[in-house]
Amino acid sequence: MKPRSSTPETPSERLVRDIRRAARKQYSAKEKIRIVLDGLRGDATIAELCRREGIAESLYYSWWKEFLEAGKRRLAGDTSRAATSTEVKDLRRQSQELKEVVAEQATSERSSFYLAIPKSKAPFAISASRSTMPSRSPKRSISDC
Repeated sequence: MKPRSSTPETPSERLVRDIRRAARKQYSAKEKIRIVLDGLRGDATIAELCRREGIAESLYYSWWKEFLEAGKRRLAGDTSRAATSTEVKDLRRQSQELKEVVAEQATSERSSFYLAIPKSKAPFAISASRSTMPSRSPKRSISDC
């Protein structure tokens, strides 16, 4: 590792660093597993394997450690894992569909309930006859008391 200089990074150096970062190969999980299993088979030394794959030995050993830790967790019965973005999207869509179904059922049950009640007993029915209306008592003046 080269020592950092005290001079600030120029825009061109920053651009070169960003291009190199973007140009790095991103290994998928399947590729990492294949490389680690090749190393565990022992057909070639780890150094030869890393040269052939174009990776640093330290990277291989970090993948190897992650692979063994994941195996330990799986054997211990810890099967929890992070959901992928497609799984999360599917679950959110499914949740929304279920909410809509529940809302439709609730409104249809509510409307069928009110349709089954006779109009005279419905809480929102307004009767036009005066017999059901409360009677008004005449206003009393102060002198009546």
